[in-house]
Amino acid sequence: MLVKRLRPSRRSPVRSTWLRILRRLVFVGGLVAVHMLVAPAVGWAVADIPTVIRNLRNWIVGLLSALATLFLTFGGVRYLLAGGDPGEVESAKRALKASSIGFGLAMLAPVLVTVLENIVGAGGGE
Repeated sequence: MLVKRLRPSRRSPVRSTWLRILRRLVFVGGLVAVHMLVAPAVGWAVADIPTVIRNLRNWIVGLLSALATLFLTFGGVRYLLAGGDPGEVESAKRALKASSIGFGLAMLAPVLVTVLENIVGAGGGE
């Protein structure tokens, strides 16, 4: 009796093309983000602690929202390209769950920074 060897299934060319494009977009986005963080800024002047804390809160909310949106997009694309494969569907669900956690943290960041202001004693009125 002849035994057929089962070859592992290969990804479809369309799916691998979309994944390649998505990886490149994430890479370019990362490069842009690093450039924005490393690029020298002109006029670093800090007036007081509440201003620093407010700016920190804005950065945290922006970063968390951007990452959550990236995970939401990545999870959605993975879910669309899963093609019924249970492993890929679970990976997509994990990415979507991570995005929902990120959006939740982004909504809680202002509350956490306000608590921090009150603990430090810099909770001046705006």
